[in-house]
Amino acid sequence: MSNVIEAPRALAEAMPPVQFADTNGIRMAYYEVGPKGEGVPVIFCHGFPELAFSWRHQLDAFEAAGRWAIAPDQRGYGLTSRPERIENYDLEHLTADIAGLMDALGIEKAIPCGHDWGGMVVWQFALRYPERCAGVIGVNTPFLPRGQTDPIAAMRHVYGDDMYIVWFQKPGEADAALATDPERSMRFFMRKPQLTLKEYEQLPAEQRTLALGEGLKLYDPANDPQQFLSDDEIAAFSETFAATGFTGGINWYRNFTRNWQASADLVEKVDVPSLMVMAENDVVLSPAMTEGMERYVPDLERVLVEKSGHWTQQEYPEDVNRAILGWLDKRFPG
Repeated sequence: MSNVIEAPRALAEAMPPVQFADTNGIRMAYYEVGPKGEGVPVIFCHGFPELAFSWRHQLDAFEAAGRWAIAPDQRGYGLTSRPERIENYDLEHLTADIAGLMDALGIEKAIPCGHDWGGMVVWQFALRYPERCAGVIGVNTPFLPRGQTDPIAAMRHVYGDDMYIVWFQKPGEADAALATDPERSMRFFMRKPQLTLKEYEQLPAEQRTLALGEGLKLYDPANDPQQFLSDDEIAAFSETFAATGFTGGINWYRNFTRNWQASADLVEKVDVPSLMVMAENDVVLSPAMTEGMERYVPDLERVLVEKSGHWTQQEYPEDVNRAILGWLDKRFPG
């Protein structure tokens, strides 16, 4: 599949110059700031449906602070390669991509920082490549120990077939729905929460199924009061996904069962300094999900970003920057 697309104007203007590295059989686009080769770099790993662009505020802050940081478009996204086989998007590949990027840049150890799906990648990176990991930062996404049952079966049992991750398992269906109008899709996703987490948890169970596909059908972006991104920022996302489609990112979800099967023998212990940035009103990745993390991540510090929904590093960038840079100054002084 051809991966040659042109970065939208708004994205190119907001980000450092794009660079490319060959890693793990793909060509990965990445953006870099700060004094290369000085200190331990932070590698920012985005989620769905996002891009390295999601970390633009953090890259600016790191550059101003004189700290080294790298943000890649991960496998299936943006200017990076989009393999066709679903199996090529499992956590074995996603973590190996980060290790290969480090190899290409001559980095022995790094601190991966991940949000949403990127959070799953960085916690797994710490398990699979402990010798390459100096620390870990999770934004919204906690360390999630392996469950006893297939996660897709469990989600289907609890939430039903319309739950967005279960919906994503159907080949081509969600891909087409999101790609019909990428700008509308991005506006639907990238919103402040309509309810606090407490209010959401008080809704009847039939209204807490996370049926995002059904919500997208009803969504009217006109005069949406929950929008927090500018038109240019929305364009950076929507024009990119218009060119690439959403299949690459959705394929990450199509490996939930494979990842669960393959992780049976992993030792679930993260033995490096770690930071957990939580969002008060994230209904998908709630602060309560971090309870008990110290059992698996003994050296853990927590920070709560008040009022934030799911898109924390973009919704409250100053709070996130303060949390991350403050932790780095304590644990990895420049």
